[in-house]
Amino acid sequence: MIGTSGVRAGDNNRDLYALVEEFFRTTFATDNALITEAVRRMLAAGGKRLRPRLTLLAAEANGADPEAQLPLAAYMELIHVGTLIHDDVVDRADTRRGVNSTAVDYGNRVSVLAGDYLFAWIFKNVTASYPAPIPHILSSTLADITDGEVLQLRALGNLELPLAGYIEVVLKKTASLFAASAECGAIMAGASTLRVKALRDFGLYFGVAFQMLDDLLDMTASEAELGKPIGNDLRERKMTIPLILALEDATPEFRTRLERHFGDPDGPGAGEAIRALVADVGEAGGLRKTREAIAGYVERAKMSLAPLGSVPARAELAALADGLSRDSIARTR
Repeated sequence: MIGTSGVRAGDNNRDLYALVEEFFRTTFATDNALITEAVRRMLAAGGKRLRPRLTLLAAEANGADPEAQLPLAAYMELIHVGTLIHDDVVDRADTRRGVNSTAVDYGNRVSVLAGDYLFAWIFKNVTASYPAPIPHILSSTLADITDGEVLQLRALGNLELPLAGYIEVVLKKTASLFAASAECGAIMAGASTLRVKALRDFGLYFGVAFQMLDDLLDMTASEAELGKPIGNDLRERKMTIPLILALEDATPEFRTRLERHFGDPDGPGAGEAIRALVADVGEAGGLRKTREAIAGYVERAKMSLAPLGSVPARAELAALADGLSRDSIARTR
């Protein structure tokens, strides 16, 4: 069970990423050895640990010692890990963060059960250790994530999906956990209702920008950077924001090539077709427009922090958001 750690939070210059990593290394274990092994593999493969960092910064922004909220922050990351284990089964993914997916090493049946077990284990501990409304927020968040995944599946290959439909998927599938991470950290620090809402809003807008950047990287990063094949979203027929925005000014030829690819995404020459479609998206302005959309959500996230005043944690949260904009600019020059 996750307990307290001997790692001290230190001053404002401490490395929250290292704090979370050390916490996982020294304290994480479930009651099932196989599940623990599978989850530790996922954790060891890396990740930015943004969700737990939002929890810790939200607590600190409201005068609490972030170290006291390390277990809660860890649960946020573990919920994310559980969704990734399930995602790799649904998407039939071979790799995750540069290593074999859980489904490859353990099989689909064990992977599904591992994700289920991890969720149940998390909520057993959350309900035993945290007061209302924390358990309700996290259970509602998991329902939203699942709903978002179903909405995304139903939208596969739908060239008429509007931007609003994409945003609905992202708010549920990705942004909801970022929002819950910040909200719960604020609640456990005893924040006012206004500050709790401000941090939840930050998490929502940050989460949308994060997913947009992830969609952008799928078309612009290398396979080594992604830890999975480039153009994977096109291979899976996902309607991501660069594609949706590119279709606004797409030529008939581009639309025809896209329809042909979606009709047989794993057919002969699929790799070449994906590379050509990525080039088409860039020429139609999809990458540039995505960068602009990311910048807009980053600004909304930063503006939502106004009720926090000038506390140091506000600057750290804003810096995390600005990092998304910088990454998007680097990919669309």
